[in-house]
Amino acid sequence: MPAIVPEPEINPLKKIAIFASGTGTNAQKIIDYFRPDPDISIALIVSNKPNAGVINIALAENIPRLIIEREKFFRGNAYTDELKSLDISLIVLAGFLWKIPPALVQAFPDAIVNIHPALLPGYGGKGMYGHFVHDAVIASGDQQTGISIHIVDEIYDHGKNIFQATVPIVPGDNAITIAGKVQVLEHEFYPRVIDSLLKKKPMPVP
Repeated sequence: MPAIVPEPEINPLKKIAIFASGTGTNAQKIIDYFRPDPDISIALIVSNKPNAGVINIALAENIPRLIIEREKFFRGNAYTDELKSLDISLIVLAGFLWKIPPALVQAFPDAIVNIHPALLPGYGGKGMYGHFVHDAVIASGDQQTGISIHIVDEIYDHGKNIFQATVPIVPGDNAITIAGKVQVLEHEFYPRVIDSLLKKKPMPVP
């Protein structure tokens, strides 16, 4: 009897859900990065704001959209049924301003990532987003700032850091110039870190 040769394992499509509250610049970079990738798909854009710029991106890119409402997100099932039905592999927070509720963290353990515009554990927590972060960095007198990408847990900006990259702060910098420097890092590294997570390969070198 001939030996039975097992069929090669087929790598299933990895599906990403992007959560965003604003213009969606990071979301667009992630979409562009994975557009040619046959193994990874942007399956859903989620926003708490129906008029957010990221919704226009989803429409232009023909990506399904989900507008979430506060009561169900925080006191219901946190839309876990909808996300599970799409077989989402990774939830990517890209400028999403609501705190992730325990129900969603528990439904997607170690499968929710966030990018923060500073070097955690500094300058994190409730209310620390956008220019509030950069204002605090300037006020501190720090000589560098950067980005942190971390696994999301049930506390703001608290989960395990998986990647950081830095930029110097020079005389004359302000919240606007720092925001520009940090955004360059976000656009360069966030898609690459997501790629490394989903394909279980080494993180990029900053």
